[in-house]
Amino acid sequence: MPALKPLVAAVLSAALVTQLSACGTLFYPERRGQIEGRIDPAIAILDGIGILFYVVPGLIAFAVDFATGAIYLPDARYSVSPETLAPALNADGSVDEAKLQVILQQALELNLPLNHPNLQQHSGNAEQLAAYGLAPAA
Repeated sequence: MPALKPLVAAVLSAALVTQLSACGTLFYPERRGQIEGRIDPAIAILDGIGILFYVVPGLIAFAVDFATGAIYLPDARYSVSPETLAPALNADGSVDEAKLQVILQQALELNLPLNHPNLQQHSGNAEQLAAYGLAPAA
């Protein structure tokens, strides 16, 4: 029987950790930062189930999902496929910012300042392109 106590403690700890964390924040971390939109019914139902079993953790899950914006469905208007962005790549693999800005202007109907001083740029690699089914051109 002494070996049963650690097992029960581990199961209860895992249950509490899963209930204290918000479903949308765990399942869709890329949605964080949204401030409005349509609510994802699957995430709302999962947070609601948390309220049924554990009232306080379920309420916390709702609060975290609403506060982070992870409960909202993504807006398809701001999605651009990698194939659409391919013409902005130069032969050496660098990005032509002028072409990229024109593509984003046409696809999203937004004028994004790509020369803004707070803009952060990250370099990619061939493995990331392969994950999207693209072959490196350089």
